[in-house]
Amino acid sequence: MPKRSMKQDDPLEDFTRRDITLDGVSKVVYVAGAGPAVIVMTEMPGISPHVARFARWVRDAGFTVYMPSLFGRDGAVPGAEEGAAIFQRACVSAEFRALAANESSPVTKWLRSLAHFAHGECGGPGVGAIGMCFTGNFALTMMLEPSMLAPVLSQPSLPLNNPAGIEIAPDEVRAVRERLDREDLTVLAYRFAGDKFCMAQRFAAYAEALGDRFIGRVLPDSAANTDLAPFFERHVTTPHSVVTAHLIDEAGQPTIAARDEILAFFKRRLAPSPGV
Repeated sequence: MPKRSMKQDDPLEDFTRRDITLDGVSKVVYVAGAGPAVIVMTEMPGISPHVARFARWVRDAGFTVYMPSLFGRDGAVPGAEEGAAIFQRACVSAEFRALAANESSPVTKWLRSLAHFAHGECGGPGVGAIGMCFTGNFALTMMLEPSMLAPVLSQPSLPLNNPAGIEIAPDEVRAVRERLDREDLTVLAYRFAGDKFCMAQRFAAYAEALGDRFIGRVLPDSAANTDLAPFFERHVTTPHSVVTAHLIDEAGQPTIAARDEILAFFKRRLAPSPGV
């Protein structure tokens, strides 16, 4: 994949911009690639050049990427003031449960439908998904959709006001745990050690709820990129975005190892069965 500047707006010209209506709700979704479907859910404050870069890595690994626009200005480098305004709007949006533990954000119902839709278009054993930051836990809730097989939680940050909270309803997390056990599936999760938005208490809560089905990776703060866009420089004052803004795109870096582990996880779970 050619190198692109992470400091200029990304035109997303190599994605197909589609309006997809599910459950009576229409959202813009950027689609690219071929192979089994992987849903890439953006971090706050939107589909930045870093998020698009990660989606291209997934595409180039042999998957069809579905990247829904959930908030923000698509392709934009996150500005400090604009990003803060987007964050504030999302916190009060009816689609999200930014401050509520033990509740699932309503938008996850649409995302589960997107997984079902994408599986129908792409075929294969099932669908993968990664959520980041504000959307970090959504991939877990999406496991209520039978086609979802490979959930990745990158720095799951909700609920914002409860470090030990999990943004999923208790009956849903029980149903997910039962499915993980029944189908021998696992959940991958990532955070930086000093992340103030996704702290150790949250990973402990996931481990308690999911047992050894939860595989949590904690990266050292020293592994984080420090050349940041204005929004992150002003408002995200600890290492946070494992595979996007804080990733160091150099061989041997822990963040690149995390990226490669995620891609391998998708390949292992979503590879067609022999002879198919």
